Order: sequence, then structure tokens, then C-alpha cells
Amino acid sequence: MKIHYLTLFPDTIKDGLSHSLVGKAQAAGRVSLHFIQIRDFATDRHKTVDDVVYGGGAGMLLKAQVMVDAWQSVSSFEKKALPVGQRPYTIHLSPQGKLLTQERAKELARDHSEIIFVCGHYEGIDERFIELCVDEEMSIGDYVLTGGEFAAMVASDVIIRLIPGTVGNEDSISNDSLEDGLLKAPQYTRPREFMGKEVPEVLMSGNHQAIENWRKKESLKITQQKRPDLWEKLKK
Repeated sequence: MKIHYLTLFPDTIKDGLSHSLVGKAQAAGRVSLHFIQIRDFATDRHKTVDDVVYGGGAGMLLKAQVMVDAWQSVSSFEKKALPVGQRPYTIHLSPQGKLLTQERAKELARDHSEIIFVCGHYEGIDERFIELCVDEEMSIGDYVLTGGEFAAMVASDVIIRLIPGTVGNEDSISNDSLEDGLLKAPQYTRPREFMGKEVPEVLMSGNHQAIENWRKKESLKITQQKRPDLWEKLKK
């Protein structure tokens, strides 16, 4: 997979995605990350990328022309006419977008070999760029971040770990929380007793069927207790 980032702060993303499994995936050639500095496409001597908002309002808006030029350095308008899978898929990280879910991440990892993440900043981006160049708007939660770089790191991490070979033990993915809409059952490691709390006896039994049944039961219980919103979706 190839991922491009349109950003004013590329080092934020580079540093955040250079460690752990994502860093190893890059080293192994399973994914390559490419950074496009939006300011490089400003045309005035001050490298201005933003301007005031028409109609008034606080903050500054990233200009459409600068954003389009930055986007065109990776993808052209002609590529927009190509079918999905033959052109980079462009995602704008925005609180206006649909919420990123594990299921959506699996679809992106499966269906797209090249993605462009657009990282907004300041008050946002001129709507005309979004209409012309963006395939999907995506949110990682109902809150506002300083910039899209942090959301891009989260989305990238979720997607990259789903690329085959990134996670050494594929069972780690299939048993993740949210993979089947449920939270993962409680997990324990040594010592068997810690500050008066013991590991559940069934996990020490060696009875794999009993352990599996216990985990399913606990998964249902903690999903109902901790994430009633997920539980309600499962009941539908």
C-alpha cells in the first residue's frame, strides 16, 4: 500500500508512524508513506496558504487553489474518472465525516492500494477543494483536533495493521476488540495472584472449549456494561 499525506506538518506524522508495527511495515516494504507539504504550492513570496472566510467568522481557511495544486502533485483530475482501485482514493479527515470503524478500515485495506489523506488545519478547507478532489470525509470521533495530522495517524495505524504480514500472528487481528462488534474478554498474565486478585480458574484449566466459552460470555458481558452503544447495535 502507498499512502500520501497532504499536510502543513509532515514531521508530526512521520514521527508518529515511525515506531512499532507501522515502522516495521514500512521497513519491510508493505507500506510506503509519502508527504506533500502544502506550503510548497503557495505562489506568493510569503508562502501564504490561507485566507479569511467569506461572510465573516473566526479563523482562516486553507485556499482551494493551493490545496488543488498539492493534490494534483499526486493525483490528476483525469484520474478522478478512473474506477476505484486504479486511482488514489482521497480521504479528508474532518469531524463532518462518517466515523472510522474497524469494519471501514478493513474495507479500505482490502479495496485500495493507494490512499491520499488530506490533513486540514486552521478553520478548515475551502469547500470547493472538497467537492472537486475528495472521495470521502472521515472522522475519528466527535471532537475537534488542532489539525488533521493526528486523525491521519490514527486512521493510518488502524489500516496498516490490517495489511497482511504487518501483525506477526494473524490471530491477534481476528481476536481484536470490535472485530465482531464485541469488546475483547479480560486478559491476564503472570503472576497468578496479584494484590489479592487471582486469574479466573477456568483460564488455568487447560480446557480449551471451556476457555473459549468463558471468553465469549465475558465478551458479551463487558460489551453490554462498558459499551451499551455497541450492545444496542448487536441487538438490532
